[in-house]
Amino acid sequence: MDKVIEMKDAMKLIHDGDAVMISGFGNIGAPCNLIKAMSETDLRDIDLICDNLGETFRGFDQCAERLLQQKGMIKRATCDFIGPNPRAGRRIVDGELAVTFVPFGTLAERIRCGAYGIGGFYTKTGVGTLVEEGKETKVINGEKYILELPLRADVSLVKAWKADRMGNALFKYTGENMNTIMAAAGDIAILEAEEIVEVGEIDPGDVRLPGPFIDHIVHCPQEVL
Repeated sequence: MDKVIEMKDAMKLIHDGDAVMISGFGNIGAPCNLIKAMSETDLRDIDLICDNLGETFRGFDQCAERLLQQKGMIKRATCDFIGPNPRAGRRIVDGELAVTFVPFGTLAERIRCGAYGIGGFYTKTGVGTLVEEGKETKVINGEKYILELPLRADVSLVKAWKADRMGNALFKYTGENMNTIMAAAGDIAILEAEEIVEVGEIDPGDVRLPGPFIDHIVHCPQEVL
C-alpha cells in the first residue's frame, strides 16, 4: 500500500477543533514542513499537544511558533515548556490561549499510555504542587503518587529521516524522540519524510517506526525552519 500523498491533501485531514500532536524536541525531529503548511491554513480552535510552543530566534519563527501567528488557530495547548516565545506569553495573558503545563517525562508517558491502550500511570512527579490539584492520588508503599491519564490526538504530525512507501521509518540520532509514541497515539498519523524509498529497501531490523502506525506520508526532501 502506497501511503504517499501531497501536502495539500494532508492538510485536508486536519479539521477545526481537532487535537493535534506535533513531535520534536525544539527543531530536532520536528515536522517543520507540515507545521509550516498547517500555519498557512484557516484552521481554528486547535488543541495542540507538543513538547514546547516554539521560539523566535534570530528572525526565524520555529516549530509551533508558526501556529501561534494566526490568531485563533490554537485555542489550547498541552506542553511542558513555553520556550523563548514572547507571542505565546502574550496569547496566554490576553486570554487567547489556554495552556496546561505537564512535566516532560509525564507528558511522554501520558502519550505512550495513549498509544498503547494503557489506562494511566502513577507518578510522584508533581506531588504537593499545582500539578496534583484535581487529580486522583494513591499511597503506594507509604508514598503518595498522582494518577496521570493517557493522551491521544485526532491527528499526529511526525517526522522521519527515511521511510518506505508503507511508512516503515528510520531516524537520525536523537530525531526519534517522541515521534514513535506520537505516531501511535494519533487516530490519523501523518509522516513527513526527507527521503522515500521503495518497500523492501529498508532492513526490517532497522525499522524504528513500523508502517502500521502511519496513515499517510508527505515527501519533504528540503528542511524548513
